[in-house]
Amino acid sequence: MGERKPATTIRARIRESSAQLTASERKIANAILADYPFTGLQSIHDLAAKTGVSAPSVTRFVAKIGCGGFQDLQRQLIAELKAGQSSPVDLKYSQTPVGHVEFLSEYVARACAVMQEMVETVPQSQFDVLAELIADPSRNIFLLGGRVTNSIAAFLSIHLRQIRSGIYHMAENPEAWPEHVLSMRKKDVVVLFDFRRYQLTLSQLAHTIAKKRGATIILITDKWISPAARSADHIVALPIDAGTAWDTAAAAMALVEALIVRVSDADWQATQKRIKEWDGVRFSMPGIDQSRINGEGDET
Repeated sequence: MGERKPATTIRARIRESSAQLTASERKIANAILADYPFTGLQSIHDLAAKTGVSAPSVTRFVAKIGCGGFQDLQRQLIAELKAGQSSPVDLKYSQTPVGHVEFLSEYVARACAVMQEMVETVPQSQFDVLAELIADPSRNIFLLGGRVTNSIAAFLSIHLRQIRSGIYHMAENPEAWPEHVLSMRKKDVVVLFDFRRYQLTLSQLAHTIAKKRGATIILITDKWISPAARSADHIVALPIDAGTAWDTAAAAMALVEALIVRVSDADWQATQKRIKEWDGVRFSMPGIDQSRINGEGDET
């Protein structure tokens, strides 16, 4: 049960084949990855002209990444686009049912398999870069997610605020975004969460930030890749498919919790000082029973 693996995307296969590509084929690969998957949906002649290579070079490239011709490449890219818009109703028809007798243990096994897949697909070097960016006290960190994933952004922001200053969880209402965007500096970091059934507003926000403010954008998404990737500096593609009607956030939460621990350890003295000062203010708020916090109250 823990060994199930989703089909590999065209993007992943291009990257896996990079060492075997010729100079001309790398031009094609770079063009497709730069505006994925839309460049790959152009005609073969338009793609050849855009990259300055011949149509036969495109054909050889397509074969190297395991496609049975240019039409097969486009068919698979279109399938990825459709998969990225799948709802729980759509996924219900292709799910692998979880046994009802041992439902909890079987589902947990699937979630563990998804988290293990994340370990295998997200490089340690990429995780290190993200942690370093978020831990840098000279950078303000702005966070936002989609309709569902904003709860993950909120979870991360709640913990980061106790570790360091300069953490801003952006309002869900786009009418409030200009205030945040206008305060962003080039050195700041924006962390966006967007999983399938992507939100166009997040893509538009990322484009605006990249164009007008130049802040570093970290996109945490799934293997089908949010359109916000066009404007992102760092893209983390997480597994979310547990074979059920509902995608799992297990990998996303594991990644976020790992970041929280890593960032807090980056300068533990500063983290410890921040938490003590934070609690000092929090516990002085009206309605807080300090005796109960200290374990002195009657718990019965």
